[in-house]
Amino acid sequence: MNSLHDIENIYFLGIGGIGMSALARYFKNQGKTVAGYDRTETNLTMQLISEGIDVHFEDAKERIPATFNIENTLVVYTPALPAGHAEYNWLKNSGFAILKRAKVLGMLCNEGKCLAVAGTHGKTTVSTLLAVILKESALGCGAFLGGISKNYGTNLLLPASEGQWLVAEADEYDRSFLNLTPDVALVTALDSDHLDIYGEFENIKKSFIKFISQIKDGGSLVLKKGVLEEIQGEEGLDIYRYSLNEEADFYAFDIQLHENSYLFSLATPWGMIPEIKYNYPGLINIENAVGAAAMALIAGVSPEEVKKGLSEYKGVKRRFDIRYKSGGKIFIDDYAHHPEELKAVVSSVRKMYPGKKITGIFQPHLYTRTRDFADGFAKSLSLLDVAVLLPVYPARELPIEGVSAEMIVEKMAGVETILLEKNDVLQWVENNEIEVLMTIGAGDIDKIADAIAEYYNGL
Repeated sequence: MNSLHDIENIYFLGIGGIGMSALARYFKNQGKTVAGYDRTETNLTMQLISEGIDVHFEDAKERIPATFNIENTLVVYTPALPAGHAEYNWLKNSGFAILKRAKVLGMLCNEGKCLAVAGTHGKTTVSTLLAVILKESALGCGAFLGGISKNYGTNLLLPASEGQWLVAEADEYDRSFLNLTPDVALVTALDSDHLDIYGEFENIKKSFIKFISQIKDGGSLVLKKGVLEEIQGEEGLDIYRYSLNEEADFYAFDIQLHENSYLFSLATPWGMIPEIKYNYPGLINIENAVGAAAMALIAGVSPEEVKKGLSEYKGVKRRFDIRYKSGGKIFIDDYAHHPEELKAVVSSVRKMYPGKKITGIFQPHLYTRTRDFADGFAKSLSLLDVAVLLPVYPARELPIEGVSAEMIVEKMAGVETILLEKNDVLQWVENNEIEVLMTIGAGDIDKIADAIAEYYNGL
């Protein structure tokens, strides 16, 4: 398929996914007829329905709109779709044009100027920060985001005019980001993950290096300091490095905390940007702000506009998301689902609330990830005072014998551990005095977080 513009109908398999829903919204805005399947009804699928998109939750070909035929329909699917999916197999065997989500995103982004944010963690926050900075600047932008921006209440930003930058979250899962050929790319982190796809860390690293090789000639690469240090100057590619507060091309200094907001100055290759006000908590998020600012400056945003954009950033849902703060109680919800992400978010909360007892409710995501990183999860969760673990969220996977939340608990030390079923969490929260509570994970723990927030806000 050479063009997406001539297609009348787009059918999504897994439409409730964060990346899939952004594409669905985009095509709906382009005047296409959009419909799709997802296995679970969520707030996001309900929003899609309210926007005029036909969504159903039964894997049955009879639910596919009758007007969607081989001549006028493109099928877009997520790689997280389970094997043996009835609708997918019927559509494929019937001869429908079928593309992976990442291929479609690449076709859209590669038509114009693309800013791509990659990394095994932190990419959603950095890409959303970057989008806010650009959107609030004279340059403007469009964006396909991996989370719901609190500034705009959506994961899709439409460009106001042709020729504006497109911000894309470049996902390494299933090597999806290899469909992108960006003008500027940033890599936030490089850790072992998705070993069900890659097998070993060396293969992940090779995939990131291949992604970097696809940056357009004359483009720029921004790397977090310490990531892929072996990549030095290359012909046709400008390379920059950023850090929280260690000397690099871009870094923060004079970091101060004032009434729940940070003030810091930013060192850049082109001079200093003083006294940036940043309202998002956690030192890890200052590091994310430095990376986003670096990309924005390279893209042509002025220092004053960078300063303005960072001061107006409100965050991303489920990324260090403070859901309740009153009467000595604090409740934070976060999407962390990798040991390094867990370590970063718990450490940030510990620094923000020294001396407070921190309780974390963690839902492991995927049996393979739980098996591969049980030691790392145990170590990171041991930074809590109380660790509550829920059963593994399987997503696309079948159970693996011997793999469970218990295998993490068995490896933990120096922390109170509790195993709970999902349905018992709210009652447990109501029955316990908790100072700082965190819900953590990438499964359906967001529903539990909503219930806890509703309970706390009703006190």
